[in-house]
Amino acid sequence: MHDVEQLAINTIRILSAEAVQKANSGHPGLPLGVAPMAYTLWGRHMKHNPKNPNWLNRDRFILSAGHGSALLYSLLHLFGYGLTIDDLKQFRQWGSKTPGHPEYGHTVGIETTTGPLGQGVANGVGMAIAEAYLEAKFNKPGYDIVNHYTYVIAGDGCMMEGISSEAASLAGTLSLDKLIMLYDSNNISIEGGTDIAFREDVGKRYEAYGWQVIKVEDGNDIDAISDAIDEAKRDNTRPSLIIVKTSIGYGCPAKQGKASAHGEPLGDDNIKAMKEFLGWKWNEAFYVPDDVKNHMNTLIENGIQYEKQWKELWGEYKKAYPELAHEWEIWHDAKLPVDLLNDEEFWKFDGPSATRASSGETINRLAKAIPNLIGGSADLAPSNKTNMKERGDFSAEDRTGSNMHFGVREHGMAAIANGMALHGGLRPYVATFFVFSDYMKPAMRLSALMGLPVVYVLTHDSIGVGEDGPTHQPIEQLAALRSIPNFTVFRPADAREVAAGWYAALTRRNSPTALVLTRQNLPLYDETGKDALKGGYILLDSQKSDPDIILMASGSEVELVYNAGKKLKEQGVDARVVSMPSWELFEEQSEEYRQQVIPKHVKARIAVEAACSMGWHKYVGDEGDIISIDRFGASAPASILFKDFGFTVDNVVNKALKLLNK
Repeated sequence: MHDVEQLAINTIRILSAEAVQKANSGHPGLPLGVAPMAYTLWGRHMKHNPKNPNWLNRDRFILSAGHGSALLYSLLHLFGYGLTIDDLKQFRQWGSKTPGHPEYGHTVGIETTTGPLGQGVANGVGMAIAEAYLEAKFNKPGYDIVNHYTYVIAGDGCMMEGISSEAASLAGTLSLDKLIMLYDSNNISIEGGTDIAFREDVGKRYEAYGWQVIKVEDGNDIDAISDAIDEAKRDNTRPSLIIVKTSIGYGCPAKQGKASAHGEPLGDDNIKAMKEFLGWKWNEAFYVPDDVKNHMNTLIENGIQYEKQWKELWGEYKKAYPELAHEWEIWHDAKLPVDLLNDEEFWKFDGPSATRASSGETINRLAKAIPNLIGGSADLAPSNKTNMKERGDFSAEDRTGSNMHFGVREHGMAAIANGMALHGGLRPYVATFFVFSDYMKPAMRLSALMGLPVVYVLTHDSIGVGEDGPTHQPIEQLAALRSIPNFTVFRPADAREVAAGWYAALTRRNSPTALVLTRQNLPLYDETGKDALKGGYILLDSQKSDPDIILMASGSEVELVYNAGKKLKEQGVDARVVSMPSWELFEEQSEEYRQQVIPKHVKARIAVEAACSMGWHKYVGDEGDIISIDRFGASAPASILFKDFGFTVDNVVNKALKLLNK
């Protein structure tokens, strides 16, 4: 090891510890123990250009153990990503660029938001899938336009979380050899030694998953760490796990190897003792020695050259393969390559169908128009109707297929999709039964937090599941997803509303979308279409400017209010029927438009939805009524369930008449 490299490592340690100390909050233990492997990775192996953090062929780095964010911020500062010393001093403070956990889109150089442990592992699998898919599509002999690695640093906590097991198992199955994970194995968690709850042999587990496993016994030996990364790169058939034995809080005599090093500041006296232990000879806080600055400038210049060489290759590629180069640009453009809004065939459907079936038809229309659409299901594609015909299956043997088989791994699937979206170049969708969105919610929440346009296809959306019973009948899930900020929920009433949902999902570039779809057939209405993009619209209007009553619903229950509205008119009640496929889209419309659809002065309102009532009160008001389900379902044929739970035209009519005192 060169002296300047050791000095750089100690600079990372001290900057990180001082940032935590100044904030009086944070996690110093990981940065102190992991600094050598992080430096080795960033300084000796990663191809990245700090002057262009969005270079498409850069290596990706994920700190899955996001609580160690001070480490990442120190790296970003030293490697010239634009974070200043003042930014480090503002660690965990209001409005700073250095929040408590890394946030994608908030801090330059952060590839994904981490903190919930294990999510970063799954994100890394998604990025590696994207790299392999793009490599198979675009690379030609002598032109490795796509050739980069995804590196993950994970800790004991990440290894305990089930999501990492789901994702790692799939990564081994898919032989994702460009995925390299460094495991910070320090045998410490918040409650103490990991042996109180975690005694398994992680290496053997990953070998069983199909990973190459390499061990480094001394986490301070950067030559051994570097050799391990080289060995990982030489294996072109398996992802690699490098188990690095480290000591949490390394260099702080009073804290090293102890749980107390994990999540609390070291204290001024301990930082002073750590500096003495490390041979640090500068008293100034947040100090970066000139030798380290000069060394980092050399590494930064190396990164600039990596991209320069790639750009030269790209220029030659464009001449040799102009059509592929044009496709590359289309794939990496946020705009859709086709005008779906004005494509009559996209909106054309015939007859009744389950909205899951309409979605399947729409997906296959999209597959012909959008070449970088990729997705699949958690072992439910035949039921979710998510298979793209004539697009093949992505596998270890065939990287060109667009249909993903995630296995029964809902949580991992969603986080993998996040990684695919983060990588760029692909438009991912994933699918399962709606009730199992509970398994996915942590990753769905992160989709929203990061503003990722992942599409969630969620079928079997209500008690219409029938005989499968309450375990498979969603009740509270609509309310749960609607409660997530920056998350769009779209529950269509027919095939054309399905098309609208897909269009919205593919054009909302900074928000994920859930398409909530039926198992049972629904009618095709004459009045539906592009107006559904407004989230709520008048499906059957009243004869008067001010209707006697407003009936509103989403999805399958639109049929009830539609028919009830007609029946009420036969009885002299002037009813307006409103389809509400997406509250989020409706709330984005102007106040004037929303008042046109649901005027405030019309107090008689009924909402109908085969789910819990939560949330509908803002639309029905104090004087309205809701036909909903605020209990779990039951096992019986769907027709019986809908009748017994009150989802009938007659019940809607009777509720309306009662509300109007007629």
